[in-house]
Amino acid sequence: MLIWINQQSHEMPLGATLQDAITLVNTAAPFAAALNKEFVAKTLYAQTLLKDLDKIELIVPITGG
Repeated sequence: MLIWINQQSHEMPLGATLQDAITLVNTAAPFAAALNKEFVAKTLYAQTLLKDLDKIELIVPITGG
């Protein structure tokens, strides 16, 4: 299936989870994840199944002033 992570397309197998997608792009903590514009709690990443054409945003905080 085709999914989008931070506006880049990726192929994932059927049954893939949000955790699988995060692992694929190797995003370093800390970050927040949104699936189709809805934030997902970190405790739910491994339980959240992806569907074809899902859009994931991995948001990393920016420090500074």
